[in-house]
Amino acid sequence: MTALLDGVRTLSELDASGRRVFVRADLNVPIRDGRITDDLRVQSSAPTLRSLLDKGAAVVVASHLGRPKGEPDPASSMVPVGQRLAELLGTEVIVADDVVGSDARAKAAALQPGQVLLLENLRWHPGETSADETFAETLAEMADAYVDDAFGAAHRAHASITGIAARLPSYAGLLLERELDVLGHLLTEPARPYVAVLGGAKVSDKLPVLENMLERVDVLAVGGAMAFTFLVGEGAQVGLSRYEVDQVDAVRSLVTAARERGVKVLLPTDMIVAPEFAEDAPATTVKVGAVPDDQMGLDIGPATSETYAAEVARAGSVLWNGPMGVFEWSSFAGGTRTVADAVAAAPGFTVVGGGDSAAAVRAFGLDDRVDHVSTGGGASLELLEGKDLPGVAALRR
Repeated sequence: MTALLDGVRTLSELDASGRRVFVRADLNVPIRDGRITDDLRVQSSAPTLRSLLDKGAAVVVASHLGRPKGEPDPASSMVPVGQRLAELLGTEVIVADDVVGSDARAKAAALQPGQVLLLENLRWHPGETSADETFAETLAEMADAYVDDAFGAAHRAHASITGIAARLPSYAGLLLERELDVLGHLLTEPARPYVAVLGGAKVSDKLPVLENMLERVDVLAVGGAMAFTFLVGEGAQVGLSRYEVDQVDAVRSLVTAARERGVKVLLPTDMIVAPEFAEDAPATTVKVGAVPDDQMGLDIGPATSETYAAEVARAGSVLWNGPMGVFEWSSFAGGTRTVADAVAAAPGFTVVGGGDSAAAVRAFGLDDRVDHVSTGGGASLELLEGKDLPGVAALRR
């Protein structure tokens, strides 16, 4: 168990028999036309809920979904999530019509051991994101104990994350415990060599992570649109490729510091370019330094992909966070697919960060060959920055 769990009570320490337990889960899944398109977070939440039911608890579950503006929005209702959760648990999931209204409070009060109640979307109430004390108190009154299993929201100081923990005996769920244990080992004692493959759109989103990881990684491989800012910092011409002008100096300093520490920094040597950001745009492979002025990079090239894959294959620990290109489009998915295949085949301990990289590895059907697929995008990044997440700090009180 890592230091991140010091002072945090876990599910094994909770005597749940006959008690109402409030579980803050992260069930924020993509829904299209009323159907869930990726149920990773629902599946990942099921073991904690099943454990509590087996212990004889009555379980109140709450989560946010999407970005409603503090008022009811049928498009972000938890009903489809409740249906999927019932399938996974093999039991009825009662869904409240509101968050802390009369229906939710009545159903919570009537809940019996072995039953599950799912509240409506927490963000239908403005008190969630404002960490309103009255809202937190009303949520806490529904239960006797609190379990936080929402790693994907642990970096938010919201009412259901920090407010309930201040009012009830509080514990980490199985998912949260696993995330902290795995990511904690990457922070403190990774098997060597430690290879980080980072992609995505913006350097500015990941600069603090990069700075913190320089002290830990042996190899840093950069892809995605953020690679272009690195390449400009190295003096390369990138045509119409998107990069952050205001981050070039910071990236140049970071690469210099990395090399001084002996960290191998890998940047693309070739890329897939197109004349416009469009799925059907004609794709061409060019070497870095030979990008036409009227073309933009939309993926790392095959030579770069193989170089990154070779480093992953030699690694003792691998962290992959962020796609290598526009993987949703087949013409520009090659780099992400090659890295995903390499991570899946790697003999070392492999971790895929949340967000798009988790979506990619699941889209390729490789998630069962990775040691850990994180459910938290922003939470993973903030943890790897070295931050103490508000949701975890609240459990130590």
